Amino acid sequence: MNLYTCMIDLKNDTKALAFAHAAELWLDHLMTEGVILRWHLYRRKLNLAADCYRDFLLQIEVVDLAQLDQAFRMNGAQDDNIERLYGAVHDQILKADFALYRPFPDPERAERMALL
Repeated sequence: MNLYTCMIDLKNDTKALAFAHAAELWLDHLMTEGVILRWHLYRRKLNLAADCYRDFLLQIEVVDLAQLDQAFRMNGAQDDNIERLYGAVHDQILKADFALYRPFPDPERAERMALL
């Protein structure tokens, strides 16, 4: 399993609940299509965070990089429904930072270390 994370700040005129609803529609669709496993949206609590952290944290779980690639391809396809769902989320975002994480040690690394 790999974890694609997005730290997000919304545009000043965006309502947080509207953003959460749009994210739910878009990401549930991606889950239904089988291009992501699960997703979680979190909001910073009590404004408790260092300056480098954004207001929202979105975590998207995928099996591997091939599945993540499928999700990116689906979002880039010329499909009116996907464009509408993705646009409803993207249009509310002011700034976003991304990262990709994997379990560590991963099975391959643990196996190599066992051989030593």
